[in-house]
Amino acid sequence: MRPRLGPEFFDELYAGDPDPWGFATSEYERAKYDATIAALEGRRYARGLEIGCSIGVLTQRLAHHVDELLAVDVSEAALAQARARNPDVRVERREIPEEFPDGRFDLIVCSEVLYYLDLPAFEQTLERLHGTVLAVHWRHPTKRYPLPGDEVHERLRHRFGPPAYSRTTPDYRLDRFDACGS
Repeated sequence: MRPRLGPEFFDELYAGDPDPWGFATSEYERAKYDATIAALEGRRYARGLEIGCSIGVLTQRLAHHVDELLAVDVSEAALAQARARNPDVRVERREIPEEFPDGRFDLIVCSEVLYYLDLPAFEQTLERLHGTVLAVHWRHPTKRYPLPGDEVHERLRHRFGPPAYSRTTPDYRLDRFDACGS
């Protein structure tokens, strides 16, 4: 098992490039965000949590579907951009699972973030997920991520059962699980 990727990894990454994955400019990211929003199927949520919001590009889109959105990330450099991009969204520096926010959420979005956790942190995070959980992860092998994206989704399916909505492309898997932890 590869070690968990923590705040120092992401702070170094954002110090070298303010948008290292091209979230604001990539056509791939734009299409993936379109698919992520489509997976909500027009639903509106009272309280939402976005784990790993990065620079807040998806956050902008999610905010239109959630009355009260909390967006969290481990990198302060990324969060500065997320705050500037989303002045009406609560944006906080938190490390998951240790600093998982209290309370209930109707929607929890985990977009390309759960595979950065090692297995113990991943399992602790699974214990905290509830409401509607929307997860999307890159499917190709990586040299640094502790968990492969497909394994993340298989573990989510094992924990929560069949997804209410699912889409698999050659590049990513997207699953929406409803009524998790209820």
